[in-house]
Amino acid sequence: MEQQDAHAFEPDALEGIPLPRERTVLYGHEAAEQALLEAYRSSRMYHAWILAGPKGIGKATLAFRFARFVLAHPDPASAAARRTSDLTLSPDDPTFRKVAAGAHPGILHLKRPYDAKRKSKDKFKQDLTVDEVRRAVPFFGSTGSQGSWRICIVDAADDMNQNAANALLKVLEEPPKRSLFLVVAHSPGRLLPTIRSRCRILTTQPLRDQEIASGLAEFGVAAPETREARRAAELAHGSLRKAIMLASSDAIELADGFAALVEQLPDIDIAQAHGFADAVARNGAEDAWTLFQDLVSDHLHSRLDPASGMALQRLVRVAEVWEKTSQAAREADAFNLDRKQLVLNVFRDLAETART
Repeated sequence: MEQQDAHAFEPDALEGIPLPRERTVLYGHEAAEQALLEAYRSSRMYHAWILAGPKGIGKATLAFRFARFVLAHPDPASAAARRTSDLTLSPDDPTFRKVAAGAHPGILHLKRPYDAKRKSKDKFKQDLTVDEVRRAVPFFGSTGSQGSWRICIVDAADDMNQNAANALLKVLEEPPKRSLFLVVAHSPGRLLPTIRSRCRILTTQPLRDQEIASGLAEFGVAAPETREARRAAELAHGSLRKAIMLASSDAIELADGFAALVEQLPDIDIAQAHGFADAVARNGAEDAWTLFQDLVSDHLHSRLDPASGMALQRLVRVAEVWEKTSQAAREADAFNLDRKQLVLNVFRDLAETART
């Protein structure tokens, strides 16, 4: 029940999966972890870091892992901080337990606020708001015990609106002593240049298939070496979060259906295409709709590879279809247009590019 209650107030929580602050294992990111550890022990650490990389690969987990370590070892010159080879902290450690419970006074976790008044299924505001970011002012202004750290985790910076970004910039401009900012960013290039200039950017990489398989096994989503695990890893492009969502739904069956239709191009099995379109366009199938767009994008991206030897004219046509499909999907979402017809139109366009 406690985990369910905690999940209810986390905007990106997945049912049955530990929150980043609760996780004991970090998959991949060995180089990033070592960079943080070495910077901390050098006593010349940047006060603000941007943890950059695709969504769902473990950046927030890394942020909490580092925050726990710093709070548990407030003196970077201590023997305990220097003898460790990574940022691991025992789940039995009091600091670990407090952070996992969301109750450590040294951490401020900024995220999209919960809004019970929202009528949609997603009960969180669409933006990480300026009021949420302004919570950092009293947080850093409060006095902790001597030698203690104050750590602010922004999760994720991509969710900030303009006012929130400006508010964060003001806090970053005058960092208090023994303060640390860990800014999770899926697309750091979209952040204000002035925010980027005040942070050290640490780029994290998509996970390897084996790391994703290990994560799926740990969370009880899919056993390793099964087709389900392999297919989820293939479709997730290095994102454990996406792999969990894929393996926990009918997504793999949908992806297989798309692959079967693409394999037939330029021919189209009309009945099969209609069945696929029905599955994607049915009411409430938002995950299927998103997956369809990803599958089309991946397919067209693979065909746009110059190394494929495709003639320039065909490359141009594929690029046109990519842009047309993206625009049509945006319009379908904005104006509540017929998604099934859009899906069928996409297959018609894919067939045309296969003929040219």
